[in-house]
Amino acid sequence: MPFWRRGSVVCLAVACGLASAQAPQPKPAAKRATAKKANELTLAGLRPGKDTTARLYRLYPNSKGAATTQDGQVSWEDPCHRERLTVDLDSSKNVQVIRVGRLEESQSAHCDATPLPSRWKTGLGLRILDQSQSVLQLYGEPDSRSPSTKDGQPLELWYYAFDWAGPEVPQVMEVVCTKERDGQAGRVVEITLAAPSL
Repeated sequence: MPFWRRGSVVCLAVACGLASAQAPQPKPAAKRATAKKANELTLAGLRPGKDTTARLYRLYPNSKGAATTQDGQVSWEDPCHRERLTVDLDSSKNVQVIRVGRLEESQSAHCDATPLPSRWKTGLGLRILDQSQSVLQLYGEPDSRSPSTKDGQPLELWYYAFDWAGPEVPQVMEVVCTKERDGQAGRVVEITLAAPSL
């Protein structure tokens, strides 16, 4: 190989080496810590702000439970699961607020030894007595947590605002949990889903 060609190959190799040394090295993509955020549409098969009493009574006819209507409120008790479903209606008989709570005491009823899971759950599957960790896995961190009590039992109220998802979805969900104690996980004892702000 003529000398001038060997020189140009060497120069080219040196130039390429310098260029690659000076070129900025790609940085590893920064990991974004995006917290899970999910809204909820239904509780106990009902959608607040959308469903009317027609759907309510189709799902829960009076003949299948002890329903009482008082001040625009309808409620059913499920003694086998020890739960109460309460629905608040507006003046036009539209569902506005849905609440599922734990009954501490219930009337004796003929129940299967191992009843099926309660049908009163959120659209994403959260039920009464689920571990509080399940709430975080399904919906992410709440907008706020505040202490609460019921019958002397220390509880924690988790508040979720869904206004970020738009006006067509329920705006608020509140989940009341027992506190973690003696290594035992906290448990969900009440879930409220509402069309308006509470």
